[in-house]
Amino acid sequence: MRQNMLRVAVIALGLAPTAALAHVGVGHASGMMHGFMHPLGGVDHLLAMILVGVFAYQLGRKALVLLPLSFIALMALGGLAGVAGMPLPFVEIGIALSVIVLGLAVAFGVNAPVALAVALVGAFAVFHGHAHGAEMPLGISGFTYGLGFMLATALLHIVGIGVGVLVGTLGNSYGKSFYRVAGGAAAAVGLVLLV
Repeated sequence: MRQNMLRVAVIALGLAPTAALAHVGVGHASGMMHGFMHPLGGVDHLLAMILVGVFAYQLGRKALVLLPLSFIALMALGGLAGVAGMPLPFVEIGIALSVIVLGLAVAFGVNAPVALAVALVGAFAVFHGHAHGAEMPLGISGFTYGLGFMLATALLHIVGIGVGVLVGTLGNSYGKSFYRVAGGAAAAVGLVLLV
């Protein structure tokens, strides 16, 4: 059991960002690569997008496809609004709440109807997308930047589904406490971000 716990800890550390680079004025700007790095560099985006994958795995079937696709589609719309300079109040609060709510949904194994889960995930995606779009550096293609952050998000959702499989497999052997710990830890990070 200790070896399995150690493996989970090593995997979690490997997925953790080494620096928060997902915000204005940090890092090198270059179209698709900058867009790709934006969600990967900030713990807020990273956790929310992985949690979408874990939540989709927990709900299963249609949710495995619909949650990630709705997140990416509505994130793209939020990104367009951000690039266009359309105001969206409480973006940072919405992002922090996404980590809290999705973390708690994973921790407690919320078995929401897929339509409700899609709506919830989609609403949070608008905040993430707006942040990505509003923070796009000047002088780069919005199209390639958008493709970059959509690709990174899709990959993070896939990682989340993989984490769901891993945690689910461990959960079958050792109880549902792995989901509770992972989701609870993410929600706690979200609370810190909110404060």
